[in-house]
Amino acid sequence: MMSSDIFYQIYQTTLTTFSDVLPIVAILFGFQFAVIRKPVPNLGRVIIGFFWVLIGLSLFLIGLEWALFPIGKLMAEQLTDPIFLAGENLAAAANLTWSDYYWVYLFAFLIGFATTIAEPSLIAVAIKANEVSGGAIGVWGLRLSVALGVAIGISLGCYRIVVGDPIHYYIMVGYVIVVLQTLVAPKLIIPLAYDSGGVTTSTVTVPLVAALGLGLAGTVPGRNPLIDGFGLIAFASLFPIMSVMAYAQISDKLSKKTQKKAA
Repeated sequence: MMSSDIFYQIYQTTLTTFSDVLPIVAILFGFQFAVIRKPVPNLGRVIIGFFWVLIGLSLFLIGLEWALFPIGKLMAEQLTDPIFLAGENLAAAANLTWSDYYWVYLFAFLIGFATTIAEPSLIAVAIKANEVSGGAIGVWGLRLSVALGVAIGISLGCYRIVVGDPIHYYIMVGYVIVVLQTLVAPKLIIPLAYDSGGVTTSTVTVPLVAALGLGLAGTVPGRNPLIDGFGLIAFASLFPIMSVMAYAQISDKLSKKTQKKAA
């Protein structure tokens, strides 16, 4: 890629990001001046903050397009290649079973965990939850529990693609478990658990997970990328709800045991 193309792409991405952020700025300042009718505190700092948001989002999107998208697609294609899974045995490559895709499951687990830990939206939610709860909800405890849920969900989603099971059975059973957990989980964590399922479907997790699902469905015999390739994001949204409530339930039980021993 020539330097002129690089600068042009940076310019285009920055311009697009500005046009996306501009309506948000217009709504915020419009309500501040037209509805609330009060000046913005620290207006200079707010303007500088918006400028840094614009620069940060632009560079982040460029990084996704230049690095994460290509790497995610390449890794998905390589790990799901029947020749890689079966070695030099061409006969075995034509008769792969679900257990032959263990590298795919491991990669899905690790990439789901790593991308969720790095997810900016999850970091923001964890920090705010820690502040609002007065430290009762740990930042790293929440991030790790959400990341573990995403990792397990994506691994199970990859297994579903390999075996060809209908996705709605998995989702229905998952939400039944979520409803049952909601009845017994500490009330403090339930709203946050539901929100944690949404923050995982953001800019870092989605590109790699979608690339993995499409790559897997494109190489597994008999799978349709449109029907089978999508759906991993649903697993990435559902399983963190379970893992966060399970984390709260385990923490609550351990706390009660500690209190009993102290008494």
